[in-house]
Amino acid sequence: MAEQAGDKKHEATPYRRQKAREEGNVAKSQDLGSAVILLVSVVVLDFIGPQLVRTLMDLIVDQLKQPLYWETDNRTPLVTLVGMLQRSGAALLPLMGGVFLTAIVVNLAQTGFLWLPDKLGFDISRIDPLKGIGRVFSMPNAAKLGFGLVKIAIVSILLIVGVWNRWDEILNLAGMTAPAVGGFVWSTTIDLTRQVAGSLVGLALADYAFQKWKYEQDLMMTDEEIREESKSTQGDPQVKARRRRIAKQISSQRLQTDVPKADVVVTNPTELAIALQYDPKTMKAPIVLAKGAELVAARIRKIALESGIPVVERKPLAQALFKSVDIGSPIPVEQYAAVAEVLKYVYQVKGKSVPDILKNGST
Repeated sequence: MAEQAGDKKHEATPYRRQKAREEGNVAKSQDLGSAVILLVSVVVLDFIGPQLVRTLMDLIVDQLKQPLYWETDNRTPLVTLVGMLQRSGAALLPLMGGVFLTAIVVNLAQTGFLWLPDKLGFDISRIDPLKGIGRVFSMPNAAKLGFGLVKIAIVSILLIVGVWNRWDEILNLAGMTAPAVGGFVWSTTIDLTRQVAGSLVGLALADYAFQKWKYEQDLMMTDEEIREESKSTQGDPQVKARRRRIAKQISSQRLQTDVPKADVVVTNPTELAIALQYDPKTMKAPIVLAKGAELVAARIRKIALESGIPVVERKPLAQALFKSVDIGSPIPVEQYAAVAEVLKYVYQVKGKSVPDILKNGST
């Protein structure tokens, strides 16, 4: 069966990809960033957790040890608060820095750098209740809901299994000291959270792979979209073809008019052809009436033969004139002698007297 005209069977063009990117349409998993941040946070806490707890406990103890007294200087509470923030901030810096860098790296890895100032503007359609209801009950959101339920189920199973495996230790906590209980709670929390974060990262990577696949499917183009893009970026192919036909007709008409006026046609012999005209009484130097290569050169030779214009083969001269002289322009000084020899030959072939200006080999 022939494919329908509306089938998306073409890979997206670079132009379509760029337009989609400019509109903020990129492949991205919303869950990947939060999952990786959770995993990194757990790993960092596993290293700095004890030191962080000791620092915060020391900070609390130091403040509780301070004697209570009245002071008339209202700057003292502010100084105390700043000192507390400095100490707690220094302790939390590795955790906050790790989270911040992780968020940047994960987002850049998914989408690269995106600058979308238009997305910051106010758009009334974003708060349209009808469109909001439509988005809530759309298929993409239904799929997200199903994926969310799967995540909840997996996380619940991991937590239940983790607690079940430690159930005997949990029952023995009653006979343990407070530091031992704290250590058990801390290690258990870190282990279970690490397992949950790892599973969420795996699910998020699967979601990103699906989003990437869906993004590529959505970007695929139909035959009509390919044609419309070609028209918008390069112009209508039919118009371009018509312009080429018109230009070819104009060029052919000019050849038909100009070549018969020439005194000689210099050839390569087949690849190039240059039609020259020279009137010693009105011109300081011969001029190029027409020139061309390949098919145009063949057309010039044909018109010249039909019009009785001599066709002379001079390979070096034809190449030099074709490269250095525009149509309607006089030949350069360095080609005077070679062109004069050709013109003398033409005059002799026609049985005409050679003008004095050509006898000395210059024009």
